[in-house]
Amino acid sequence: MKHLLAYILFLVTVTTFAQDKKEEKQTLQAQSYVAEANDLAVNDAFIEAEMEYRKALSLKPTQVAGAYNLGHQYFKKGNFEEALFRHQQAVKNATSKEEKHRAYHNIGNILMEEKKCKEAVEAYKSALRNNPSDDETRYNYAVAKECAVNQKNDEPQEEDNEGDNNKDKEENKDENQKENNEKEQEDQGEDDKKEGDQDKDKDGEPKDEKENEQKEGDQKNEQKQPQPGQLSPQQIKNLLEAMNNQEQKVQEKINAQKVKGAKLQTEKDW
Repeated sequence: MKHLLAYILFLVTVTTFAQDKKEEKQTLQAQSYVAEANDLAVNDAFIEAEMEYRKALSLKPTQVAGAYNLGHQYFKKGNFEEALFRHQQAVKNATSKEEKHRAYHNIGNILMEEKKCKEAVEAYKSALRNNPSDDETRYNYAVAKECAVNQKNDEPQEEDNEGDNNKDKEENKDENQKENNEKEQEDQGEDDKKEGDQDKDKDGEPKDEKENEQKEGDQKNEQKQPQPGQLSPQQIKNLLEAMNNQEQKVQEKINAQKVKGAKLQTEKDW
């Protein structure tokens, strides 16, 4: 039993030693990649340097130097998003205060470039917690604080501008509504005019009045015209005159007969 335990302990020791050797080898290899990348960066060979830094981080992701130096190269090229990511990676894996101080300091610089002054103040604070004696960090911290105050003071002005923009929008909206109403009134006037023109004839006279006059004339004509089976006033007049003439002729005839039949009155014989 003792021999078995001793054998197991031996295997564990050998395995741990082998793992340590492998990790040490990877660390050395990663450091070699970083050193090569640093030389390339000094000679402004950014693409080649970036490849070597990435090799180092692929082999040893927790290596602070690789992430920090790569982030610094991105910062110099103006790629602030990637630079911020790499320095945050360096802060996460940092094991000493100095490493954290330098990474936080650079994070503050990146945020200042992006006009994020309030966030930069917090980054410089973290850097000073790890190294309170760094004059450059203290100076940058003061500048970031002033920048944050100025940005805060500018916020109400931005709100006022927004209010002015909203006011302008409302005025434009009212003006557009007024124009639409005027256009609708003009369109309605045109429609009324068209309807009025339709109610007039070619001489400009209202059709309705002319039609009414025509109807009244027709009614009068209808009144003047005799209905079937009735005599017109002229016919009645002619008939009356004919009757009067006939009656006169009859009267004259009667009178003539009376004269003809009357006895001649002579003087009385005495």
